[in-house]
Amino acid sequence: MSEEKQVTDGLQELLKMRASIDNIDNAIIHMLAERFKCTQAVGRLKAEHDLPPADKTREAAQIERLRQMAKDADLDPEFAEKFLNFIVTEVIRHHEQFRK
Repeated sequence: MSEEKQVTDGLQELLKMRASIDNIDNAIIHMLAERFKCTQAVGRLKAEHDLPPADKTREAAQIERLRQMAKDADLDPEFAEKFLNFIVTEVIRHHEQFRK
């Protein structure tokens, strides 16, 4: 196989991989949007019933669940925990806004 053909084939494969990454990113954004719609409904419900914005017991259980899921999926559990903590922080911020 010529060097030029190898480069062309390599670039084609790279483009396919990047298209897959773009599709996955699109799915992640849409899933996060759906998740935040649900958590905003939870925040409104908590505000209506004067419940605290954060639930440390639930958060700990979710972290443990996500860490196990990450292990099962061959994903770094530390990364999964950081990701969930980032999301939970944003959710709590939204919940606190509903209380104002």
